[in-house]
Amino acid sequence: MTAEKISELLKEKKVDAALVSSPANIRYLSGFAGTESYLYLTPERKVILTDSRYTLQAEEEGKDCAVWTMSRERSYGVMLGELLREDGVERLGFEENAMLYGTWNSLWKKSGFGPEHWVMLGDSLSELRVMKNEQELQWMEKAESIGDAAFSYILGELKAGVTELEIAAKLEYYMRSHGAEGTSFDTIVASGYHSAMPHAVPSEKKLEAGDFVTMDFGCKYHGYCSDMTRTVVIGKASERQKEVYNVVLKAQLTALKGLRPGMTCAEGDRLARDVIEKAGYGQYFGHSLGHSVGLEIHEKPALSPKDGHVLQAGMVETVEPGIYIPDFGGVRIEDMVVLTENGVRNLTHSPKELIEI
Repeated sequence: MTAEKISELLKEKKVDAALVSSPANIRYLSGFAGTESYLYLTPERKVILTDSRYTLQAEEEGKDCAVWTMSRERSYGVMLGELLREDGVERLGFEENAMLYGTWNSLWKKSGFGPEHWVMLGDSLSELRVMKNEQELQWMEKAESIGDAAFSYILGELKAGVTELEIAAKLEYYMRSHGAEGTSFDTIVASGYHSAMPHAVPSEKKLEAGDFVTMDFGCKYHGYCSDMTRTVVIGKASERQKEVYNVVLKAQLTALKGLRPGMTCAEGDRLARDVIEKAGYGQYFGHSLGHSVGLEIHEKPALSPKDGHVLQAGMVETVEPGIYIPDFGGVRIEDMVVLTENGVRNLTHSPKELIEI
């Protein structure tokens, strides 16, 4: 992020400086990937406020940043006060959605910079990350390719008698051992009746013949997230399972074909929702079609019925329709795509036809 763009944002928000507390925004704006730290921004300088655990990392990763390290005598609030007085700041922007009230209360008291000088920035800093550049897309594509390879691997591990927890652990180990920095969210492995829960937590439940098994997983590469979901059947699928699966697949393929810049997120959601509702399963599709992905697994905007943002080339979105029927099971199929001038480029390459194990 250039100093010019930072200056433009501060001018737009009518603030003299900004205190960044979201780890994702700190990393995006400075390169520093540590946590429990702050980034102080003005048009003229960037200062990372951290503690001794991260000093060396901040000095190594921080792009054009000074690094100030807190101590018992010199807390974050004290350091912030020094910076504000040095720069003659009258209005300080802060991320109210990424800071606890207690933290803010302590900072303003110790800095000597009263509440009347603090200006809420909303999500304006996060919105800088909506459009991905080529380097970001390369890292996300690499992360998704690790996920694709993990899916190919896990197909050989799925069988009756193995627990959901075992499958989740094997997926995570495979991704880490093939270049991932870690998972981008808690891995979901949901079998049988558990698959009717979109965000089921892996348990000691064993996979059984006739089960749907939904696996939703992702990893990080250079800090950027991947996300994908596939659903398979242990043994032979019943006719009803095939019907539900094919409705979800048709909905996803319809959305992938129809998504393009210029439409609203709600219109994108409707592409898949119409297919599922027409098939009679509308009441079983309760979540949004997808969400933006980047340094965080859930970013804005979202492919939601309630989101009026206009899609633009360079956004990365998940496309993940699902049907979840209590006491029967559920299906979700998810790809991660980049919006292009003419539609989408799919970063996920795992097969989507119904797989019977």
